[in-house]
Amino acid sequence: MKEMAQSIFMAGILIGGLVLGDLSDRFGRRPILTGSYLLLAASGSGAAFSPSLHSYFVFRFLCGCGISGIVLSTIILNVEWVPTRMRALATTITGYFYTFGQFILPGLAYAIPQWRWLQLTVSIPFFVFFLSSWWTPESIRWLVLSGKSSKALKILRRVAAFNGKKEEGQRLSLEELKHNLQKEMSLAKAKYSASDLFRTPMLRRVTFCLSLAWFATGFAYYGLAMGVEEFGVNLYILQVIFGGVDIPAKFITVLSLSYVGRHTTEAASLLLAGGAILALTLVPLDMQILRTVLAVFGKGCLSSSFSCLFLYTSELYPTVIRQTGMGASNMWTRVGSMLAPLVKITGEVQPFIPNVIFGITALLGGSAALFLPETLNRPLPETIEDLEKWSLRAEEPKQEPEAEKASQMIPLQPYGPSLGSS
Repeated sequence: MKEMAQSIFMAGILIGGLVLGDLSDRFGRRPILTGSYLLLAASGSGAAFSPSLHSYFVFRFLCGCGISGIVLSTIILNVEWVPTRMRALATTITGYFYTFGQFILPGLAYAIPQWRWLQLTVSIPFFVFFLSSWWTPESIRWLVLSGKSSKALKILRRVAAFNGKKEEGQRLSLEELKHNLQKEMSLAKAKYSASDLFRTPMLRRVTFCLSLAWFATGFAYYGLAMGVEEFGVNLYILQVIFGGVDIPAKFITVLSLSYVGRHTTEAASLLLAGGAILALTLVPLDMQILRTVLAVFGKGCLSSSFSCLFLYTSELYPTVIRQTGMGASNMWTRVGSMLAPLVKITGEVQPFIPNVIFGITALLGGSAALFLPETLNRPLPETIEDLEKWSLRAEEPKQEPEAEKASQMIPLQPYGPSLGSS
């Protein structure tokens, strides 16, 4: 029943990503973020008081939906607000808060052994987050594309004042705002669906490779995370170690993303994780320290993969189908995390079977990532045609440094006082 409850929770994250991703495009990022906080707070509290296993399953499913809405809205707001040069850093810093949560949870679980009180304790803070989210600014791009340019202008002026550039914000006009986002407004008139993810050869390659990488990351990550009790170390201490490995892993990741590139970082993370998981099958059960080291290393690599994929996916998909691409990718990692608890059950037949499956899948995901194009220091593609032309340019012989620098100079700038698209 424990594995079943975890799979139902992951199913909630899967369904939430599909439903709330579409609603985010219809009604805005902030309303979905606010509603998801309230859903998670209410359903988490309901799970603490659930009178039966079936009602517990229902509340946990709704918790998964709420978490999915929070994650998706946060990612999209980050991409649409943060300048290109700071995007990798901002994504990594956001990921560190997930790590801090992993530090806090073992301490709470040790201090509150009754699961109902523990469930309630970790759910109540989301009522506070629900209230604070009302101060989160809506995506400017979404407001303009939805015909709410006046509201977008007010938010931009407020942000400019917050950044100490009140005069620049006051000089900004509605006409200038619409002019800077004219291309996005014309693109918004075209309707795109999930089928467009397979329209062109490059999009098909990106969709297939990203889907496999996301599936492998979620599948292997939760396979390791849910098996912490198998390593013979104190459960609370090991959970802290599992959280602690994210600190150096994410730091190395942001350096690698910024200097080595997204392509190499993603492939290396999954290949190393797959190798570590497969190595677990060769280490005897009585060598607990070595098994723990391999598991912690593998988990750190998978955390790096998650950090890279969130940024990499948003940079690979064109603006016109970015939300659709993110939703589809999120779906595959949730399918993997949903199947992981069920694969753990195969360990009752032979203990090594789950790790073999998890390890091989991670290696396949890392191999798929090798076929993805690099996005480091490149402007975001706006249309499907941009991606095709951009990928062709990437395959051309490398330019001289000065020529390459000149080719990257584009009129649109990151969101800020100049209000260009990032």
